[in-house]
Amino acid sequence: MADQTSRGLSRRSVLTGGVAAVVGGGAAGALAGYAGRGVLDDDKTVDWKTVADSRVVGSATEPFHGDRQSGVTTAPQSHAAFVAFDIVPGATRTEVQGVLRAWSQDAARLTQGHGGLADLEPELAEDPARLTVTIGLGPGFFDAVGMPDRKPDWLEQLPAFPQIDQLEDRWSEGDLLLQICADDPLIVSHAARILASGVRGVAQQKWSQRGFRKAVGTDPSGRTQRNLFGQIDGTVNPTEDEVDFDQILYSDGADQRWMRGGSALVLRRIRMTMDTWEEIDRTSRELSVGRTLDTGAPLTGTAEHDPADFEAVDEVGLPVIPPESHIARARQRDRGEAMLRRPYNYDDPPEAGEISNTGLLFTAYMADPVRTYIPVQQRLAEQDALNTWTIPIGSAVFAIPPGAPEGGYVGQQLFEG
Repeated sequence: MADQTSRGLSRRSVLTGGVAAVVGGGAAGALAGYAGRGVLDDDKTVDWKTVADSRVVGSATEPFHGDRQSGVTTAPQSHAAFVAFDIVPGATRTEVQGVLRAWSQDAARLTQGHGGLADLEPELAEDPARLTVTIGLGPGFFDAVGMPDRKPDWLEQLPAFPQIDQLEDRWSEGDLLLQICADDPLIVSHAARILASGVRGVAQQKWSQRGFRKAVGTDPSGRTQRNLFGQIDGTVNPTEDEVDFDQILYSDGADQRWMRGGSALVLRRIRMTMDTWEEIDRTSRELSVGRTLDTGAPLTGTAEHDPADFEAVDEVGLPVIPPESHIARARQRDRGEAMLRRPYNYDDPPEAGEISNTGLLFTAYMADPVRTYIPVQQRLAEQDALNTWTIPIGSAVFAIPPGAPEGGYVGQQLFEG
């Protein structure tokens, strides 16, 4: 045994329950006692700190109850599922309220590591990995529950952008939305099943879209993520240090009092034509974006967060950052265009005739999409160099109601106020 201790626990001790017994007696003490040592097999060791960190990731939680829903300003998790539903014709307002109440009850449990109320696999919920469940209401929701006068003025599907849109119904619109995010795809899948299974007879699933970001822990620097074009994606994102989130993200209730503290979500599914993107040289890619691919710096700078100089010209008088580049077209013209983005990549199995099926689930949150999102999207549709390699194939807008207090449910203010 002395020899075994000097080499770390043996694989045999793991298989026969040695580690389980130690961890069961106090994980913190066991990990401290074997700091830096562990087991892969009789001849190799594993870093216990990594094991400890993985346990922390699994047990980490985000709140469900509160004045505002989690999943908007929450630090983006590694995995996401967006699931939309249409309310079944004939469903009553009381039945729809029941869905929102059941979702809120189950989400409150799942986000804290407990199985749903009718969960047949509650063990799958034990490691919530920062699970958040965010509930949204689509434009058709209000007619379905007989309350069209309670719909926010801005809550409509986006206008057509015929220059770029090739929208498909299977990825667009919906009366209800579940946004489910966590740092572990297992809990995302489990939560999606538990929540979806409780709406049968009242709502039917319209579509489900899964996305991913870099795995937790792979980049401790917290650097901005990359999309599958290799671009750093999301550099100019507002922070609470720079702007007042109350003004740009959340409704003041002037339009609909029940939405005070709520937000809006624009979700666009954007197909990325990887094969043709990879046919152009690196310089052409950088000119189309307006940033270098390696650091994400604007073409007039050296670091990602350097301010872009859109007036700079080169030695022959041409703009260093082309006016049709993505950052030139997307840049915020005034404070009213500030939005918070939480994009996710997708890489699904190719469909008939395709080589790849890759893209971006672009998600943006704001108080008013008509004021904020539509002007920016109009500029991009009219002249964005990236339009050559990107095709919007899905589009949806949802109201994100305020959060639920303990014992309440998301959307309760709509029905009571």
